[in-house]
Amino acid sequence: MDKLAFNPMVRFRVDLSRLCSIGPGKVELLESIGRTGSLTQAARALGLSYRRAWLLLNDINRSFGEPVTVAKMGGHLRGGMTLTPTGKEIIRCYRAAAEKIEAVVRAKLRSIADKAVVQGPAPSGAPRKRLARKLASQM
Repeated sequence: MDKLAFNPMVRFRVDLSRLCSIGPGKVELLESIGRTGSLTQAARALGLSYRRAWLLLNDINRSFGEPVTVAKMGGHLRGGMTLTPTGKEIIRCYRAAAEKIEAVVRAKLRSIADKAVVQGPAPSGAPRKRLARKLASQM
């Protein structure tokens, strides 16, 4: 592996309390809402169903003492959703932590980066299961 190409991807979740956790999916949803101004458009941009996005947003809102978004009623032309200061702070704090964590990972794991396998054999589990199901359905 080219040491110059070493660019680790760190995805982490933080449990702030027993009832409150924040991770990359929730933060990406908040960022997408901030960009699009709509839960529907944010879900679409992330490849999520509206229901999944709504459940994630509901979980975030229940996890904090104040709302992270504000919905404006009014339908397609007048409605929308904006981030509250709390929603913006969640994004800012999470991304700042992610930046620091990635810097530590780059520094601490650089020595083993050239040993990482870049390309390997195809995964073994799922294709065999699909093949077995296919063969069973043909019987």
